[in-house]
Amino acid sequence: MKVIIAEKPSVARQIASSVGATIRKEEYLEGNGYTVTWAFGHLVGLAMPESYGYKGFHKENLPILPEVFRLEPRSTKSGKEYKPDPKVMKQLKVIKGLFEQAERIIVATDAGREGELIFRYVYNYLGCTKPFVRLWISSLTDKAIRAGLRNLREGSLYDNLYLSAKARSEADWLVGINSSQALSL
Repeated sequence: MKVIIAEKPSVARQIASSVGATIRKEEYLEGNGYTVTWAFGHLVGLAMPESYGYKGFHKENLPILPEVFRLEPRSTKSGKEYKPDPKVMKQLKVIKGLFEQAERIIVATDAGREGELIFRYVYNYLGCTKPFVRLWISSLTDKAIRAGLRNLREGSLYDNLYLSAKARSEADWLVGINSSQALSL
């Protein structure tokens, strides 16, 4: 089966319609040899300071500079703590299962740096190692989707786009976390 992952449900529905994946399942559509699923934005992001052992705002912790950035599922606030969002966890479980069954993974997140980051963070968080190809389209018409599917490109061709997005994400994290903690002290 070919698994297509889109950035959001509305895009997934349009792609699914174009490829004939009309059977509704929980958190994906399937049919005609395709399974189409989705993220809903950033399902996975960089871990917060607490994940690295930093508790509270303390001057001696600054600057916070993780040796290696970790990925974690998007969280929601529960009381005074943040916990993984149950909807996100459910969707990640669905995506993981589909990736494990896939004979081919087709990335259909938005064409650009952020879309590439959204997919790669999910892919890396799930520990997926299967090769993937990229559907690069700028329109959601049936004609554009079908043309894009005839011209899939190796995912590795977009490594620099991902690395650029990753570097920006990590820089934003460093500036945001450190400046907000410094200003609050």
